[in-house]
Amino acid sequence: MVINLKVWGQEDIPLKYGAQRVGKRTDPAMQQWRDNRFGQFIHFGLYSILGGYYNGKCYDGAAEWIQSFARIPGSEYEKLAQQMALPEYDAREWARIAKNMGVKYAVITTKHHEGFCLWPSKYTDYTIANTPYGRDFLKEYVEAYQAEGIDVYFYFSIIDWHHKDWRSTVKNESDSLAFERFKEFTLAQVEELMTDYPAVKGFWYDGTWDPSMVKSGSFTYDIEKKMRELNPDIICGSRLRVDERGARHFDSNKRLMGDYEQGWERSLPEKPLANDWEAVMTIPENQWGYHADWKGHVKNADEIIEMIARATSLDGNFVLNFGPKGDGSIRKEEQKLAEEIGKWMKVNGEAIYGCGMASFKEQKWGYFTANKKENTLYMIVTHHPASGLLKVNVPQGTVIDRCMPLNATRPLKLQKSTKNEYVIEAPRIEKDGIYVLKLTLKKGDSVGNYVAPKM
Repeated sequence: MVINLKVWGQEDIPLKYGAQRVGKRTDPAMQQWRDNRFGQFIHFGLYSILGGYYNGKCYDGAAEWIQSFARIPGSEYEKLAQQMALPEYDAREWARIAKNMGVKYAVITTKHHEGFCLWPSKYTDYTIANTPYGRDFLKEYVEAYQAEGIDVYFYFSIIDWHHKDWRSTVKNESDSLAFERFKEFTLAQVEELMTDYPAVKGFWYDGTWDPSMVKSGSFTYDIEKKMRELNPDIICGSRLRVDERGARHFDSNKRLMGDYEQGWERSLPEKPLANDWEAVMTIPENQWGYHADWKGHVKNADEIIEMIARATSLDGNFVLNFGPKGDGSIRKEEQKLAEEIGKWMKVNGEAIYGCGMASFKEQKWGYFTANKKENTLYMIVTHHPASGLLKVNVPQGTVIDRCMPLNATRPLKLQKSTKNEYVIEAPRIEKDGIYVLKLTLKKGDSVGNYVAPKM
C-alpha cells in the first residue's frame, strides 16, 4: 500500500514504506511512556569483559565497538563467551539501584552489534545459554525490574557482526540472497523477544545506517508492522525506520517514522519540538558499554538533574546510561551517582513525573514544568540568583496565589512588581543546590502547555 498524505503547500512523494502513522499517539501506553520521563539505559555484552582493552592496548572509543576498533577476528572474539560467568550479577541489585535512583523505565541491550544474545534464542547458538553463566539473563533482569515497578524496554541491534548472512552492503546476487535470509532471522528474533518476554513495553533499535539498510525500505517497515500486529500498544522509536528512498527517522515527506524522536544522543534540543522525543545520555563523554578508564569530563549529579529538568520542561524524556562490568557488577562511580540523583528525585520527583512543558516564559534561574492533570506548576531552580530574588513572568491575566518549597510548611513571600511579573524571595538554605518551588495559581487559571512550532 502506498501512503500518500498531503502536506499543505507541497506535493507529497508517494511512499510505500514511509510513516505508518501521522501525529502523536494519544493512547494510555504512550501517555505512560511520557509520564515516566526518567529512564535508565544498560549496555551489557561480551564487550563488557574487555572493558576497552585488547591485547594490552587501550581503545578510547565507545567500548561496545571494540571488536571493530581493535579488528578482533570473529573466531577470537567468540571465545569471550566462555569467560561470561557473571559471579557478581544480581538482577535484583541492579533493579534496586535503578529504583532508588528514581527511574520509571529501563532499556537494556538484548543484542548489540557483536550479535551476542542475552537471552537463549532458538535462532542462534551465540547466546547466554552457551556460557558458564548458562541461565536466562534477560528473564532474571525483566522479573527483577518488574518487581520494582519499572517498565522494561529492549534495545536490539539490527547490525549483527556475528551472523554469516549480515551484509553492510549488497554487491551481488549472493549478497542479496544472504541478506534476505538475515531479514527473516531478524524478524524471527524480534517476534521471539515479544513472545517470550510479554512484559516488554517497547523497543529501542540501533544500526540502520549501513547501505544495505538504507536501500531496503521494506525491512524496517515490516519489523514495525509485525510488532504492532503482536502488540498494538508496543512503543517504537524513530531510530528503527528507513524508507525506500533512504530517509531515516523522518520519511521523505518529513513525517516521523515511529512513535518518538530518537535523534538526541548525548544532547538535548534547544527549543520545543513538534513530536515526542527522548534523549539518551552517557556519564563520561562517550562510553556506553563498560570501559575500565573514564577519560575526559565525567558528569556529576547536579548536571544530570539539570538535564532531567530541562528535558521535562521541553516535553521530553531523559535516559541515563550505565555500563556494568564483565563480572556483572555495577561500578562504584555509577552507584554513587545513582544514589545522589535518587536523593533529589525522592524529594522533588513530583516536578518531573507526569509533568511537561508549561505556558510560562523560561527564566535564567532554571525551568518551569507543569502537571496538566493536576493543574500544578513547578519552578526547578538550577541557578540561584545572587540577589536571592526569583522573577516570574506570567501570561496575561494569570495570578499566583502561593509559592511553596517542596516539603515545606510555610509559603514564600510573593510580590507583584509589574503587570505580568512576580518576585519571589528564594529560600536561602537551598542556595548551593537545585531546588523546586510549587506554584498555586488563582482558581480558574491554567498551567497550559506551550504549543510547539509547526515543522
